[in-house]
Amino acid sequence: MEEAGAAVATAGEAELNLARLSVSPETLELELEARGEERRGAREALLRLLLPHNRLVSLPRALCSGFPHLQLLDVSGNALTALGPELLALSGLRTLLAKNNRLGGPGALPKGLAQSPLCRSLQVLNLSGNCFQEVPASLLELRALQTLSLGGNQLQSIPAEIENLQSLECLYLGGNFIKEIPPELANLPSLSYLVLCDNKIQSVPPQLSQLHSLRSLSLHNNLLTYLPREILSLVHLEELSLRGNPLVVRFVRDLTYDPPTLLELAARTIKIRNISYTPYDLPENLLRYLSLASNCPNPKCGGVYFDCCVRQIKFVDFCGKYRLPLMHYLCSPECSSPCSSASHSSTSQSESDSEDEASVAAHRMQKVLLG
Repeated sequence: MEEAGAAVATAGEAELNLARLSVSPETLELELEARGEERRGAREALLRLLLPHNRLVSLPRALCSGFPHLQLLDVSGNALTALGPELLALSGLRTLLAKNNRLGGPGALPKGLAQSPLCRSLQVLNLSGNCFQEVPASLLELRALQTLSLGGNQLQSIPAEIENLQSLECLYLGGNFIKEIPPELANLPSLSYLVLCDNKIQSVPPQLSQLHSLRSLSLHNNLLTYLPREILSLVHLEELSLRGNPLVVRFVRDLTYDPPTLLELAARTIKIRNISYTPYDLPENLLRYLSLASNCPNPKCGGVYFDCCVRQIKFVDFCGKYRLPLMHYLCSPECSSPCSSASHSSTSQSESDSEDEASVAAHRMQKVLLG
């Protein structure tokens, strides 16, 4: 084991590097036990243990007793099918790297994980390159997590309970089979980096505009045909990756329209004509309905809508180079204006667009990357 000893000497006393050893898991277990014994009388606690690419099929038992102060554990590139109860003994662990293993089946994570001290200590968790088909429920209880990586798995969806991870700053879910983004994702106040590339996502919920800390949003290689106009509210967004989506290469327009109900027509009339009323004039359900009015964004209209509206794709120019399709909602087909294809200038569209909105978009998203 001279190779391992050399690695320890160069890495410093706080780190034990046993990566890529050409030994059996049993021999590695014995080496870890010996190293643990050596560390018991050491002045400086062992903080980082590196065990990647060692053909491990389970976590070493020596983790239970020999490394009480460990803060980082790297077991990437092994053949692990489960992270056993040995993990729970590492009560101060902050970073766990277990990418490129065979995790994902029942029992892949230890029972009691959500009730263990790791729930309060673990800040970085990388499980990319495994076989998870869903986000394990116990992960959603790790309230101290700041970075969660589950890229390159087989995830079908993002659970609404993702909002439990209130400390999350970076979420990497690229390279899965995700079709929808749950609106609950917008309830993560500290989220700065969101990677959802290489999935099957068809739309972006407008609620994502509430991610006021978001700086980078990766959506390339999905099935997006438009973006919600609310995305312009992401004032700190510096990078937006959209390549490989239909919206980048072709213009898609959907003007499906169902006529408004008599209730909506009456409510529109009240709002447009500023007919006064008091809480004593109308039933509570009608008062609540009237409070839900949305203003038509067409600056030449001045109308309102409730349940019935026209969806329209509108191109907004950025820096005179890119044209980004945004979804907006109009009160009626009469408010819509003809839109040109993505390969031609949109003169008639630009005339009806709000100049204020276009200038705001260009100002806020100068650093966005669309290719």
